[in-house]
Amino acid sequence: MPQTVVSSKYQVVIPKAVRERVHLQPGQKLAVVVRGGIISLVPQGPVADLRGMARGISTDGLRGKVGRR
Repeated sequence: MPQTVVSSKYQVVIPKAVRERVHLQPGQKLAVVVRGGIISLVPQGPVADLRGMARGISTDGLRGKVGRR
């Protein structure tokens, strides 16, 4: 598992193997997500990159009306 060190300026270097695997580019923005003491960096891209992501997903029952009593 790749590791990194927090510098005295609280900076970290993302290891080259990780950068190449997720195709990070210089200047690309990352969202910082903290859950239960775990820090995740999520690459942010254009919304257009999400097109087709959910192709074929079933939407049955996701927004069904609930009857009143």
